[in-house]
Amino acid sequence: MNVQIEESWKQHVGAEFDKPYFANLVNFVRQEYATTTCYPPGREIFNAFNLCPFDQVKVVIIGQDPYHEPGQAEGLCFSVKDGVMPPPSLINIFKEIQTDLGKQMPSSGSLRRWAEQGVLLLNATLTVRAHQAASHQRRGWEEFTDACIRALARDRQHVVYMLWGGFARGKASLIDSRNNLVLQCAHPSPLSANRGGWFGNHHFSQCNAYLRNNGIKEIEW
Repeated sequence: MNVQIEESWKQHVGAEFDKPYFANLVNFVRQEYATTTCYPPGREIFNAFNLCPFDQVKVVIIGQDPYHEPGQAEGLCFSVKDGVMPPPSLINIFKEIQTDLGKQMPSSGSLRRWAEQGVLLLNATLTVRAHQAASHQRRGWEEFTDACIRALARDRQHVVYMLWGGFARGKASLIDSRNNLVLQCAHPSPLSANRGGWFGNHHFSQCNAYLRNNGIKEIEW
């Protein structure tokens, strides 16, 4: 199956595209996009991979599924397009960066700048119906994105995995923590963050210290 995804990712996970589950997934997604409004736009479904080639991944942040309101999703977890008001979870991420690293709140909620530095902003489910959170879960996307995490864990070392909230932390079993840094804490959503465990996690400074200690260029958060 000819999937338009960055070439280095195709080399490592291309076998997934020929499996029956992926054919069923493609048929489902095509039907959904043809008959109802879905996000992100079709050309941006694989943005996380296309902006962050396999061999350039330094950090992996795992989300659940795309934002489901107009103009928000751009194929990167937690990220919204330029000019769109950052959602509460993203605001809390920026607040933690401000406290942890002393950086000012950015004017844009787009995290493309992170992706282009080697941060894989991976939603477990890559598409969603408008106004219907989780509407494309359990259709095959999770099998594909789990395969991507396994490929990174198998073929790359000294990658930082940021697992925020119960769903993302459930992916820890896919990662070899002996050769990578796995950081876990509460989700940055207000409901979770305000109960404790998000603010003060220092994930961003820990990440950069780990990269620096392994001779890898730090992320400009």
